[in-house]
Amino acid sequence: MSRIYWDTMLFIYWLEDHSRYGARVQHIFECMRDRHDQLCTSTFAVGETLVGFHKRHALETAARVRTFFREGPVEVIPYTLETADLYAEIRARNGLSSADAIHLACAATAGTDLFLTNDRNLVGKVIPGIQFIAGLDSNIL
Repeated sequence: MSRIYWDTMLFIYWLEDHSRYGARVQHIFECMRDRHDQLCTSTFAVGETLVGFHKRHALETAARVRTFFREGPVEVIPYTLETADLYAEIRARNGLSSADAIHLACAATAGTDLFLTNDRNLVGKVIPGIQFIAGLDSNIL
């Protein structure tokens, strides 16, 4: 069993059934489920995922998405003081955006085995606390 952190876009692709990436993310989820991997993300990713629904005034859908994160198969990692300190280190050392550094800090604090993203700028970065950072197009699962 591995702990696998999903970057926000994977949830957006999956929940909105994105024409290009939705099926790929569904396949990854099924592989993870079959392997008994733990799906993880951060409270920050939950907020980012909800933005589009709020912009479209899809409040019922936003409520279902919140329930999915609250009661579904996802471990939601909080942003703590420890995470904040790690965020500062990651941002200072790597020159990443605030959002990317928050995600990486949450994943590292939780000791994830794999950070999965569609952001090519993050793929291959070395962050203590995260075993691998891979792209959505990788065959790692």
